[in-house]
Amino acid sequence: MTDRKTFDIAVIGSGPGGYVAAIKAAQLGKSVALIDKGFLGGTCLNVGCIPTKTLLSNAAVLKEVRHAAAFGIETGPITIHYQKMKERKDAVIAKIRSGLEGLIKSNKVTIFRGSAQFESPKELKITGTDNLYLHADQIIIATGSIPLDIKTFPCDHERILNSTSILEITTLPKSLAIVGGGYIGCEFASLFAELGVKVTILEALPSILTAQGTTVSTFMTKVFTGKGIDIQANVSVQSIENRQSHVHITLSNGHSLDADLALIAVGRSIYTDGLKLEKAGLSTGTRGAIEVNEQMETAVPGIYAIGDVTGQWMLAHVASHQGIIAASNAAGHPIKAHEAAVPAVVFTSPEIATVGLTLEQAQKEGYVSASQGMFPLQALGKAQASGETEGFAQIVFDKKTGQILGALLIGHEASNLIAEMTLAIQHELTLESVLETIHAHPTMAEAWHEAAAIANETPIHLPPKAKRP
Repeated sequence: MTDRKTFDIAVIGSGPGGYVAAIKAAQLGKSVALIDKGFLGGTCLNVGCIPTKTLLSNAAVLKEVRHAAAFGIETGPITIHYQKMKERKDAVIAKIRSGLEGLIKSNKVTIFRGSAQFESPKELKITGTDNLYLHADQIIIATGSIPLDIKTFPCDHERILNSTSILEITTLPKSLAIVGGGYIGCEFASLFAELGVKVTILEALPSILTAQGTTVSTFMTKVFTGKGIDIQANVSVQSIENRQSHVHITLSNGHSLDADLALIAVGRSIYTDGLKLEKAGLSTGTRGAIEVNEQMETAVPGIYAIGDVTGQWMLAHVASHQGIIAASNAAGHPIKAHEAAVPAVVFTSPEIATVGLTLEQAQKEGYVSASQGMFPLQALGKAQASGETEGFAQIVFDKKTGQILGALLIGHEASNLIAEMTLAIQHELTLESVLETIHAHPTMAEAWHEAAAIANETPIHLPPKAKRP
């Protein structure tokens, strides 16, 4: 290998952090190399956000068809062709991937196909389809994460699957056991339950979705139970056997169960394999994360890290934000990351969207006068009109100043609606700011105006609270 090339900035990994960083750096006038051994777009596009949301969109259409009679529309027998659902998912990925490659190249970013490893803090060795040594004054690491595997019952990708391999099945199982009741497990539970699969969630913690807080966990437990999903909490899995026709799962409480397939959804593991970080003078911290400062720079000057590999927020949109921060700094334009308001969405049915602090978190952080206002979607005109009344909007605020500290919405279009509260928290807006803003009617977004009115003790579309004598 004698070929050598030099760039101002090299980006390792083409996921939502990496490709955004590469484009931003190129826009700032730098020569940029983007390196990836797999498909462009990383986990999010190829085996994460996009494929799962495409399948969930299929399930949403099925849900609407099943409820069509309530809207005066009669349908015939409904048949699910899961193979065609998968084909649609693959087509969506291919189309976006093709468009992404064109976008990257249009910004004069050079793409190299292969694995990257450090030879020194400013030199990389690329092996794969492209084989060369690459020198860059600034290097951005954006290698992401992979599904966490459990040694006691590793995935065989036949009947014991992870969040990647389950996307490749072409026929629906009759039953599915999901190990892990976090956001990944619950999204797949929601998907397959809607498609008629008997779903069991096995969760070691006391409840599902514990990271989203008690309010969310309690509400979604009731929703899932109503959908026929069997939730077994406070139980750990001791072993999973592939018995060819099914899997046999042994639990810590002495019980066992059989299912057609098992999905391991216990989290994700930071991926830095093969990078040879030590040759760059880098080491990893907790859970294998690469530590960075507010500029996304590591302990080695000129080397940056973004996205999942930093172990901070394992969210695609945060990786993109960090990509812009890292690229700007690498290109000589100082800027700091702003992560006071990070929205997070769980794409279950109904959707869950959060941003900022919960009431409990606000109180722990010293907001002694923190309170909240909650508005049920069933009292909203648009929700009634569209038949999407399940859920509520909730705003956490500081009574002393009126500042909005956090927000939660469970319900239809929650993933889109959370943007308003993200903007409010980012710019330290108050309840008054929301109340003085005219919201179009009838829309689901009116839920925020109503929740703010309740928080302000001036409700319009709900009776006032009875005052104590």
